[in-house]
Amino acid sequence: MTYIRARAMDPEAVPAKPVEPSTTLRSESRSDGSRLNLWAYLDSAGRLHLDGQELGPVTRSISADGEYEYFKMIARDDIPRLVELLGGEPGQDILELLARDWAGERSYRLEDILREGPIEVELATWSG
Repeated sequence: MTYIRARAMDPEAVPAKPVEPSTTLRSESRSDGSRLNLWAYLDSAGRLHLDGQELGPVTRSISADGEYEYFKMIARDDIPRLVELLGGEPGQDILELLARDWAGERSYRLEDILREGPIEVELATWSG
């Protein structure tokens, strides 16, 4: 994967709106009080979004207030390649594939694949 752009979160920079439904890929609570969340959805421009939120002690090294958020976007034209990389069939709905095969513990491997793979990902982050 190539991160094509990394920037601080700017809500005005992404004019496309989320399109329902969204899929929860991670909703984890840890014994130290940390919470880790990851959601997937498509926007009105056809891009895939993977939005993560981490709260609590797990963010200690990157956030002064205990909250870290990240937003990954994959272009519509790259979604078929991602479906292939994730073991899906041509034309398969990406959200259905993610919900069926890449939720829970496997969501961490999904993020590894995005970091390692040939898909370009736009990354935005926010922390307090």
